[in-house]
Amino acid sequence: MNKMQRLVIMLFCLFYVATSWGVTVPDMAQRQKYKHGPCYIYRIYLADKKDSPYSLNHPGRFLSRRSLERRKHQQLALDSTDLPVSPRYIRMIASDDINVVGQSRWHNTLLVKVKDSTMVQKLDLLPCVSGRKLVWQSPDSITPTARRPKHLEQFDEHDKQPTQLYGRSHEQIHALQGHRLHDINMRGEGMMIAVIDGGFRNVDRIPAFHRVDIRGIRDFVCPPSPTVFAETDHGTKVLSAMALNEPFYYIGTAPKSAYWLLRSEDQQTEQEVEEDYWTMAAEFADSVGCDLINSSLGYNEYDHAPMNHPLWHLDGHTAFVSQSASMLADKGMLLINSAGNSGMGPWKKITVPADADNILTVGAVTSDEPRRIAPFSSIGPSQDGRVKPDIVAIGAPAFLVNGRGNIMQDMGTSFAAPIVCGLAACLWQALPEKTAKEMIELIRQTGNNREHPNNIYGFGMPNFWRAYMIGRIKN
Repeated sequence: MNKMQRLVIMLFCLFYVATSWGVTVPDMAQRQKYKHGPCYIYRIYLADKKDSPYSLNHPGRFLSRRSLERRKHQQLALDSTDLPVSPRYIRMIASDDINVVGQSRWHNTLLVKVKDSTMVQKLDLLPCVSGRKLVWQSPDSITPTARRPKHLEQFDEHDKQPTQLYGRSHEQIHALQGHRLHDINMRGEGMMIAVIDGGFRNVDRIPAFHRVDIRGIRDFVCPPSPTVFAETDHGTKVLSAMALNEPFYYIGTAPKSAYWLLRSEDQQTEQEVEEDYWTMAAEFADSVGCDLINSSLGYNEYDHAPMNHPLWHLDGHTAFVSQSASMLADKGMLLINSAGNSGMGPWKKITVPADADNILTVGAVTSDEPRRIAPFSSIGPSQDGRVKPDIVAIGAPAFLVNGRGNIMQDMGTSFAAPIVCGLAACLWQALPEKTAKEMIELIRQTGNNREHPNNIYGFGMPNFWRAYMIGRIKN
């Protein structure tokens, strides 16, 4: 890397750190008064799941056939966390003054919204309630986020690479030997990926996305957006890294996979309730039978200081969202999560849920040789001493497609993660007998830093072709 290249990356990094992950300077709009008035959202902890019509003997009432087959294939038993929240308890808690806006079966919790914080005090008297926590309070003003910029109907001819089938995405896939999986027709077919993000601007309108197998969308934020396709294009970029298939322009890492687009990130505020939204999205992904989740989200600091996560929370089992993430492999799903972009700030460390157990946390390296860690890429270890990140991939910069339909470059562990996620789907397609935990270990052990893993590069850049060859031998 020459001096000018280093200068460009440093300036890009400084700009990136100075802006929110999902909001860039052109997205900034004039702030407006919050129109719903003062209100609060509490997480209500329930004591049990009694008086419920649901039973583990009849799981087809709350989990899809695909979800059950995934667990059966990996010999994973259902347990009480899989049972839905008791409908009777929901009826006991809901009233004209208390609006139930969300729930988690894994944690046996509800989200309730009230205009008067004293209204939740009466819930303490109910025997089914074991505790509560304030996770959101209305702001005085917000910046509107839903908007629809114009988009291109086709890629710029200058982006065409006549000698490169992968076009602009060539290097980020070849660096992980992912193209060799594609060469044997392992392109993610039969796999289902949930993308948990903040919005997918213009995915419904940009022609290149029309060929993507999108199974559905869900918005878990309260109140929901008029449309997830008008929110941030962060999710658009993330999806493009996996799903697009435009030869000589841009090919993603899993162009034959099916996708669910799930919104959990509220850009108008940054509060702990987003951990509940993320959990609800992950539970939904489980219920419809997704095999993998890509999450390019992370949290440590909120608008209200009492909600912040101190360093000691980074043990994979303290933060609400990390507890959820640590359960995924035991449900048979593989989570690929970005490490975070705090490397140049005072925090520096990974953010939750990147600290979770049994997931792949992905840091970012430069796109040119020798591939060095990006200055912004968050570092480990977890608070209980585990190596983090687990692996790294190109993310400084990565080629992506934005909400205007342009092929462009952007910085972030947010974009290293989906490059890995798509190839993990291809690898799992090739090795369908593997469990989620076996996939995690296999990918880690093909990293180019596997002999001496550390808390900057983790196990290094994985070699997905080597993982395939090793996985075949071990069958």
